[in-house]
Amino acid sequence: MANQRQRRRDRPVPVLRGNFGLLMMGASRFDIRDPYHFAVSLSWPGFTLMLLAAWVVINLGFAALYWLAPGSVANAAPGGFADAFFFSIETLATVGYGVMAPATTYGHIVSAAEVVGGTVFTAIFTGLLFVRFSRPKAKIAYADDAVVTTYNGRHTLMVRLSNARMTLMTNANARLFVLLAENTEEGASFRRIHELPLMQPHLPLFVMPWTLMHVIDETSPLWGHDPATLADEGARLFLTLEARDQALAAVVHDMNHYEPEHIRFGMRYADAVTRDASGQTIADLSRISLLAPDGGSDPEWTRWAR
Repeated sequence: MANQRQRRRDRPVPVLRGNFGLLMMGASRFDIRDPYHFAVSLSWPGFTLMLLAAWVVINLGFAALYWLAPGSVANAAPGGFADAFFFSIETLATVGYGVMAPATTYGHIVSAAEVVGGTVFTAIFTGLLFVRFSRPKAKIAYADDAVVTTYNGRHTLMVRLSNARMTLMTNANARLFVLLAENTEEGASFRRIHELPLMQPHLPLFVMPWTLMHVIDETSPLWGHDPATLADEGARLFLTLEARDQALAAVVHDMNHYEPEHIRFGMRYADAVTRDASGQTIADLSRISLLAPDGGSDPEWTRWAR
């Protein structure tokens, strides 16, 4: 029995949502000691299914209690489980239409317990709904690919993003990281996260598309890497963002990641900000992922990646 529990704990499960490609052994999706975290971390379809499943199970359980004691519910069809089930629904909701009612002491005890349980059930799920709806969340549009291009004569990693809401964001702070494989002098291998310094990591007003830039020089963790080495090491870029949403009057957070095949060398971002005939600035978010060849860059990246 202990071995079976150990095998269940050792089963690999995803630990990060969003296809980060990471698996953890011994982690569990659900911890009965922390149901709150499970409930708020579910997707909306998953949360809705859990709510419906809990509601059905509770009503089926109390309906079975009424059904096992014939005559406990007045005006219910003898032996009719459907009447017991619908009476349970009405009791759980505390509506009490009056057609069916507890007829025995046993029925009164069960219905009283169900009323208390219905009150607790409603309170818990009302609180969970409030938490899920009131949780501040950013809506950020990210370019599908990061690019390595030439900027002011230097090889530069770029990631473009934009505020996808009409509301204003202020005091935006971005950080960029790369996950790389390393070998120690003792011959051990491990994966390490390096922060990539950005040329402009802070924006007082986040209203237009924002291109984060990291210069790849001798001090950069990406120095010496080309598309092949990044793919061999399974490198990943991680971008975190923190900003204040003025409409929500709260700080929101978001993150995105890029796998090696989405780090494009020798490409640049096409313009996403234009002006119309009247001089009005227009940001077209449908072009945020649009790329163009970098005519000024050296296509032989191996000449600098040494």
